[in-house]
Amino acid sequence: MPPEHEALLILTQQQFPALTGLPSEIEAITKGGSDRRFFRLQWPGSNNPSMVLMVYAMARPDNPKFVPATHRLAAHGVHVPRIYAFDEDKLCVWLEDFGGDDLHAHQHDDWPARRALYEATLCEVAKIHSIEESSLAKTDLAELEPPFDEKLYAWEQDYFLTHFVEGHLGKRRNDPAFAAAHECLIDLRKRLAKEPRCLVHRDFQSQNVMLRDGDAWFVDYQGLRPGLAEYDLASLLFDPYVQFENAQREDLIAFYARHRDEDLITLRERFHLCAAQRLMQALGAYGNLSRNQGKPHFKQHIPAAVANLRYVCAQHHLLEPIAQFCEGA
Repeated sequence: MPPEHEALLILTQQQFPALTGLPSEIEAITKGGSDRRFFRLQWPGSNNPSMVLMVYAMARPDNPKFVPATHRLAAHGVHVPRIYAFDEDKLCVWLEDFGGDDLHAHQHDDWPARRALYEATLCEVAKIHSIEESSLAKTDLAELEPPFDEKLYAWEQDYFLTHFVEGHLGKRRNDPAFAAAHECLIDLRKRLAKEPRCLVHRDFQSQNVMLRDGDAWFVDYQGLRPGLAEYDLASLLFDPYVQFENAQREDLIAFYARHRDEDLITLRERFHLCAAQRLMQALGAYGNLSRNQGKPHFKQHIPAAVANLRYVCAQHHLLEPIAQFCEGA
């Protein structure tokens, strides 16, 4: 057993003395682009349930927000893992193990079965979106990540320009040919920032939705913050890791609108605006992870994200010039 695994088992036994001396297994869970590390702990031959150990660092300001975010969401009845133990000094959290079945694993299921899983996911995330920013006290807001405002939307757009347009495509962001596109970016972030906010997951993609008994359970929500519900919807329904037919995507948007009793036309318009914003952020992340952080496999997701961004830009007149950034991609 690697020395690190032995050290993690010792830490676990300190938290749970009854496990001392029992045969144990530990395996690394490797997926995603996070700087956090996850390990599955098991005790074969015993009645003790497996658990997941999350080991994080303080390099990202949202990492220590995971525990308070878990308590907040659980208090609102959202499906999140139980926290068995938390060592704030060692930066370790022991969590309920949902197993390995996530929404991403069902991407090739037939549509009726897949639609049912996505509808369950949308019903669950609606619990988060029902928490309006105006209902939160200052102490509540202090536990969350900074809200989506014009400044944050501008940061995401700059991330896209730096790591995708310049870094991946090798273009000059200030090329005069992009003048209209830059004006669109300004209009987009101003328009989104004016909308009333609710809580959002922030990284709501298929690999962060675990499935158990047909229900959806969420992970990787430490970025919880006030924002627009449609940003989460765009993260899920324009997830470059999976494929949708346009009719399937529209079907799920309509389902969510009915579930929330919202006007479909208004919701769809915000959805496309948020989708452009989210897809630009994703392309910036894929460029950064593949070029600068030693994770070249993220490059394979760029073509799907580009195709989705082009599609979204064609759905709204405000967004059309933004597609210029993707020419030649």
